Order: sequence, then C-alpha cells, then structure tokens
Amino acid sequence: MIERQRKVVNILGVPVDNIDIKEAVNLIEKFILELDDIRCRVVYTPNPEMIMKAQEDRELKGILNDGDLNIPDGIGVVIASKLLGKPLKCRVAGYDLMMEIIKLCHQKDYSICFLGGQPGVAEQAKNRVEQMYKGIKVTGAYHGYFSPDYEDVILEEINIKAPDVLFVGMGVPKQEKWIHKYKGELYSGVCMAVGGSLDVLAGKVKRAPRAFQVLGLEWLYRLVTQPWRYKRMLALPRFMVQILKERKKVM
Repeated sequence: MIERQRKVVNILGVPVDNIDIKEAVNLIEKFILELDDIRCRVVYTPNPEMIMKAQEDRELKGILNDGDLNIPDGIGVVIASKLLGKPLKCRVAGYDLMMEIIKLCHQKDYSICFLGGQPGVAEQAKNRVEQMYKGIKVTGAYHGYFSPDYEDVILEEINIKAPDVLFVGMGVPKQEKWIHKYKGELYSGVCMAVGGSLDVLAGKVKRAPRAFQVLGLEWLYRLVTQPWRYKRMLALPRFMVQILKERKKVM
C-alpha cells in the first residue's frame, strides 16, 4: 500500500488535494506501479459545479470524500481556497492531467482504456491518441450509452485486458457513481473520471483558446460558445456565495 502525507483543503465538505500537475502525474504512476489487491485507485476532478452538486447529493459527496486523488479542476476552486485562508498551489485541469497521463503511459509502456461519451466518441479519442503516440497501448474504447443489462459485459471486456489506466467520461455524477460502484471489481491500477474531456480529445468539442485557459476563463468561453449551458453556469455564483458564507465562519 502507498503511504503518503496527503495534504487537502476542505471546500464545502469536499477534500481537494493541494497538488500541482507534476506531483499528480508522479502519484498516479505510483498508483499504477503499486497495484492494490483490493481495488483500483480513483481520481476525481472537483470543480465548483461538482462541489455544488455534492451539497445536494450526499452520495456524491461521500464518493468524493473516498477518492484517492481529487485535483482542483477549476479556477473557482483555487479562488475559494484563498478566500478560506488555505490556498491551493494551482489549478490542475482534468483535460491537462489526462493528456499528461497518456504521455506517461506512452513513455513507460503502460496501457489505457476509454469508457464514455456518445457512440463513436471513445473510438475517435482512441484513434487520435494512437496517431499522436505511435505504439501506445490502448486496450479498448467503449461508449457510455450502454444499457444496465450490458454493464457486466463491459466490465468483463475491460477486465480481460486489465488496462493500467481507465478513463471514464459519463458526466457528473454518473461517472463518479459508476467508478465508486465498480472500483473493487476493476482490474486497473487507476480509474479517472474525465467528464467531457473525451469529447475534446475526440475533436467533437473545441477547448477554449490558450488565453482563456491562462486567465481561468474557460467557463466564459463555454458560455459564449454553448449558451444552452447557462443553467449549469448558475452554479458558479451560488458556489461563491456559499464560500463567502463559509469564510465568515472560519475567519
């Protein structure tokens, strides 16, 4: 078992690891190399929207509290940590971490698998990764729209090839609940929830330009280019209101 001094910041009841992307990649490699006989290690990506969902979904909050690594995916989480007097080092975007893990797997000959997205998305992601990294081991690509009756088949197919890393993109909270349900049955070293990152990797959705990423304004880019997401974006001001209330209690 891996022993480490885990440093986390509590954001509205959700633990977020105080870690940068290089440290996260190094830790994930340790997870791969030191397989747990009981279950695979799980990585979640809390952002303000997910943390607000967790306020209403006690099951989701419990799952996030049981994660092995929770990266600060969202500039709002970093700002919140500073307002609460326990600043996180930096934002670690889920997409960026996924791509760094893929690069690591190519370099060290670890295997990966994709699960999630609409039919065709995971396969497109697989094809793109294989074009980017010649010889990389991608053991499978499965869409996330399978019926409950087919769930055992998917699990068996994944386990037959036992990928070192399984990326799951089914949206919040479905992906977190699926991972939590099956983490004791998956023959993988690491299972990471990646949300819509599979759509970006597959080329179905365009990521915000670099300038928006640097300024922490990816949410604004998504709002402008995908205005139908406005209801989801309302979680951001609600999140900051809750953080300011929490700040009054702790400061």
